[in-house]
Amino acid sequence: MNKSASWALRSFTVVNYVFLIGISVLCVLPLIHLLAMSLSSNNAVATGSVTFWPVEFTWKSYQFIIEKPEFMTSFFISVKRVFLGVVINMVLTILVAYPLSKEAGKFKGRTIYVWIFVFTMLFSGGIIPLYMTMRSLGLLDTIWALVLNYAVPVYNVVILLNFFRALPKELEEAALIDGAGAWRTLWSVYLPLSTPSLATLTLFATVSHWNAWFDGILFMNTPANYPLQSYLYTVVVGLDTLIKSNTDLDVLNLISDRTARAAQIFLGALPILVIYPFLQRYFTKGIILGSVKE
Repeated sequence: MNKSASWALRSFTVVNYVFLIGISVLCVLPLIHLLAMSLSSNNAVATGSVTFWPVEFTWKSYQFIIEKPEFMTSFFISVKRVFLGVVINMVLTILVAYPLSKEAGKFKGRTIYVWIFVFTMLFSGGIIPLYMTMRSLGLLDTIWALVLNYAVPVYNVVILLNFFRALPKELEEAALIDGAGAWRTLWSVYLPLSTPSLATLTLFATVSHWNAWFDGILFMNTPANYPLQSYLYTVVVGLDTLIKSNTDLDVLNLISDRTARAAQIFLGALPILVIYPFLQRYFTKGIILGSVKE
């Protein structure tokens, strides 16, 4: 009986690993193909010769993109947005999640506040009221229109407050007995124990701010203030005309709208690909513990 169970367990493990490896390969192959296209010549891409390895290797697509001053300007705007946005997101998420993680007896009005936040997840005023609000506040064409619009991500608040509620209550009671107040308890007890959840939410906030493009087009009246993803959207739409207007025959032979778009998409995803491995080890634990409700 034990041998049968052991054989079934080993078989399941093997099948599970093979399945997960297959899914991983399917996720990675499109990115590899995109990279190969961006490093291949126009003729190779046009004839369909590129699969997962560059054909007629060239850096011209990346050179064409990076040499444009608009690209670097929008890149640094996105970096600034991510830095400000993630800091504001995490600070407000922690300050909202900590009191809401307490029982109604310890925090009067907790249920009312919870319903207010949940209501914002289910209903929205729409784009026009949002635009009018930003205009009335004088935030149009500023970085704050991109940052303050997503200052309190309620989904992240729910994950973190459930993580806080899962921590042993005895830890907080011991801190209170030792004379610690609410701020000291949060800073010295809760936050050090919440590293997996905080790392996961930091990744969520980083990806959300980095990949956002529509709000840049909506709130920025000047293209020079576009974040990277908004700039890439406008360039991808009109990239074919931009390349054809180039009079350098060597450039026209080596790049096309397809190779340049592949290069821009890969450059746009590269920062997240670099950051993700450092936070990935916290990802599963942070999500699982933060999703458990008592």
